Amino acid sequence: MSEYAELISRLEEQERRLRLPRFDNDDAWRLGCLVAERAQLRGAAVTIGIHRAGQRLFHRALPGTSPDNDAWLERKFRVVERYGASSYLVGTRFRAKGTSFEESSRLDPDRYAAHGGAFPLHVTGTGVIGAVGVSGLPQAEDHALVVEALERYLATN
Repeated sequence: MSEYAELISRLEEQERRLRLPRFDNDDAWRLGCLVAERAQLRGAAVTIGIHRAGQRLFHRALPGTSPDNDAWLERKFRVVERYGASSYLVGTRFRAKGTSFEESSRLDPDRYAAHGGAFPLHVTGTGVIGAVGVSGLPQAEDHALVVEALERYLATN
């Protein structure tokens, strides 16, 4: 299904490009606040989270969100942890094969969601150490918000 080829290529390029020189708890705070600021400028009702090695380092639920956003975010984070790629890229790869993540991954859809919004935190020389994500917008917009924030974060750090 070549209709997905361009999107997959763009998502893979983002993951190659958006790598961090380091990432500690203070970096998580700065990045999380930047995501929240970008969301507020858009008037986006999203929940924002950052995990590293299974530990929640940042969490913020903006007005208009609900506990469902927290659950979606956790499910997206599990996809990043399992596949080492963004939740949007993983879901798109399944769709490109003519199936869906839910149909073909053999993973519990109550625990895993390959929908856009969670992006791997890849530290150069180390690999994927966690994820940053949002939940509350359509999946392409969730993904774009995280990418925009990572681009700004890397440009200023």
